Amino acid sequence: MVTARKRRLCPAKVNLYLKVLRRREDGYHELVSVMQPLTLADILLAEPASHLTLECTTSEIPLGQSNLIWRAVEKFAAATGLSVSVKFHLKKRIPVAAGLGGGSSNAAATLQLLNQGTGNPLDAARLKTLAAELGADVPFFLSPAPAVARGIGTDLSPLDLPPYWYVLLNPGIPVSTKWVYDNLDLEALASQNVPLLESWDGARPGDWVANDLESVTYSRFPVLGELRRLLLEAGALAAGMSGSGPTLFGLFFRQDTALKAARKIRRHFPGWLAIARGLTQGEGEGDWENEAWII
Repeated sequence: MVTARKRRLCPAKVNLYLKVLRRREDGYHELVSVMQPLTLADILLAEPASHLTLECTTSEIPLGQSNLIWRAVEKFAAATGLSVSVKFHLKKRIPVAAGLGGGSSNAAATLQLLNQGTGNPLDAARLKTLAAELGADVPFFLSPAPAVARGIGTDLSPLDLPPYWYVLLNPGIPVSTKWVYDNLDLEALASQNVPLLESWDGARPGDWVANDLESVTYSRFPVLGELRRLLLEAGALAAGMSGSGPTLFGLFFRQDTALKAARKIRRHFPGWLAIARGLTQGEGEGDWENEAWII
């Protein structure tokens, strides 16, 4: 088992493009999504203990068996036959239920910490299978880098994207992912005859950044559409909602323009606001840990 204190960053992500194709018989939805991980990250610490425990810096998440970290431990123990006696401490920086993938990223980091701490009994393919059983976004965070996700989100293809800078806004509105998908009008989306993109020009994000789920959330929560307009007025090259929301992002090519926009928006927006950089292919944790700011 884990014999020494270990630490791992759990990056957030944004969905730059999310197209829902159809609802499957098992209740999941087929989709195509472009995702980029961010330098905004939770920090997960693991250290030896007499039994499994979990601590967190926020009271917003459960610490028992409904927590994805706890469930990841159970999956790992069942797959390896090992007894897990570890104390986890999670420092949350990613808002809870924000559409930024924080819980999924925590789960992926848990699997990796446990696997590394026990001599890597599971290969990459087995880890991905366990990750997919925990949630559709979890496999993405095993190797966080820009990717196109297909199927239910677990079929991943690498994608080259620039190191975009993001201004992130979260007004604190509770949005249920299940509610969003249950209220998605797939016939209306299909009737728009919007072609399914197969290529993404990193130099022209304004041409393709889009999210089908906005059709549900913006109609129920108009303030989200207003925040999107605020980001565009502040100079964002593209703006949209990540996942099922409620976090909005504005995309910029440079850090200084993102910071200028964030300061302008802060005068009008009292909610959670952060600046982060999008990760590119092949970046290690030490390259980016300090490139995010919650303002």
